[in-house]
Amino acid sequence: MGKTTLRHLRDFSRAACSVLIAAVVAVTGSQPASAQNRNVPIVRDAEIEALVSEYARPILKAAGLANSGIQIVLVNDPSFNAFVAGRRIFVNTGALVASETPNEIIGVLAHEAGHIAGGHQQRLRDQIARAQTIAVVAGLLGMGAALGGAVSGNRGAGQAGMGVAMGSSEAARRSILGYQRTEEVTADRAAMRYLESTGQSAKGMLTTFSRFQSALALSGTRVDPYQISHPMPRDRIANLTTLAEKSPHYNKTDPDNLQQRHDMMRAKIAAFTGSQAAAARLNRRLSGGPAAAYGDAINTFLRGNPASALQKTEALLQSMPKNPYFHELKGEVLMRANRPAEAAKSFAAATKLDPNRSGILQILYGQALLATGKPENLKPATTALRQGLERDREFINGYQSLARAYGQAGQIGDAELATAEGHYYSGNYQDAMIFAARAQQRLQRGSPSWIRAQDIISSRQKPKS
Repeated sequence: MGKTTLRHLRDFSRAACSVLIAAVVAVTGSQPASAQNRNVPIVRDAEIEALVSEYARPILKAAGLANSGIQIVLVNDPSFNAFVAGRRIFVNTGALVASETPNEIIGVLAHEAGHIAGGHQQRLRDQIARAQTIAVVAGLLGMGAALGGAVSGNRGAGQAGMGVAMGSSEAARRSILGYQRTEEVTADRAAMRYLESTGQSAKGMLTTFSRFQSALALSGTRVDPYQISHPMPRDRIANLTTLAEKSPHYNKTDPDNLQQRHDMMRAKIAAFTGSQAAAARLNRRLSGGPAAAYGDAINTFLRGNPASALQKTEALLQSMPKNPYFHELKGEVLMRANRPAEAAKSFAAATKLDPNRSGILQILYGQALLATGKPENLKPATTALRQGLERDREFINGYQSLARAYGQAGQIGDAELATAEGHYYSGNYQDAMIFAARAQQRLQRGSPSWIRAQDIISSRQKPKS
């Protein structure tokens, strides 16, 4: 968690998000509104990122994408949706909370992996370009007919020409929608293969499509199947049910320990992103197990008092002393209670126990050391922050802390460079270049830091996704 975690979301204006809306492929029929004109609100959390990445790992391997640099990104959005852009799979927090089993999310990830493996984004862009060309040519012909009708005084010919121009645009749109529906079916089929090859059930996929179908029925909306980019949920269910039921893995369930981690993730997201009442309802459905206790501890931390939250967190640690994220929560509680030295010990334990070596936890440890204000903690704080950012360059708040640590040590050039890095990864490229230039004035020419500052100054493109 920390300053830029589930509680503190940041806008993610990166190259991966700046794609055409039509080229973003989603698991539902709705396109993410932020894909082009608005930024995507990203959630950063070590625990959730580790779990969802664990879900995705065997699927990506089955899809031939294990070494393709695919990144899972969490989006703060209550709707059940996921989409791909570039080499990234975006998953809404709403999908994570609504999914009752890991298998449901694994099915979603398998579908999105099918889009990436099939090269659907680039092919859709090509299809859009072809459709636009056809529409433009047909439109010009229609406008020519309209102009000819006007010159000749033939109103009928003029109206017909305008009809051709308008019809060409509609035909192009329908062509694209039809193409997208075909690709969705292809991704569904690919997902089935990935699940089968990894020994997992496709039942979660069917549950997801059934959820869409129920939502559509409850809305009372009549949908023209030829006016949407995805097949109707009932058609997807019909196409996949027989194939799914033939699999020997169809009735396979998720391991108990994975289900428990999934439930803890749901409780955590509900506590941080939902109302207190919504979080309480979910905790009741989780039947008073560890996930419910975790959600209750987080709710107390957010809306109660530190003493009570600390007591509940200590109880969690007694039941699972090697859970790094319980130590992380304890560190957060202690930071709120203005006990940074003790918080640093908890974050250090979380870092040591974390099998994924999350940069986020390392940064939180460095921030706690820095918050103690003790001179002897300045150097280890700087080291922890730098190491954390080397593991996770996009944890933006870490650069602010690193700049402050360098500033306190009198290393102003490095502080300016850390500030430049933060602006760079935030997408504020103009500010990044300004601070990089200021850093160069204080750094030794030709040093690694000076060269990095020059890279930022010379960059005319956004960071690679």
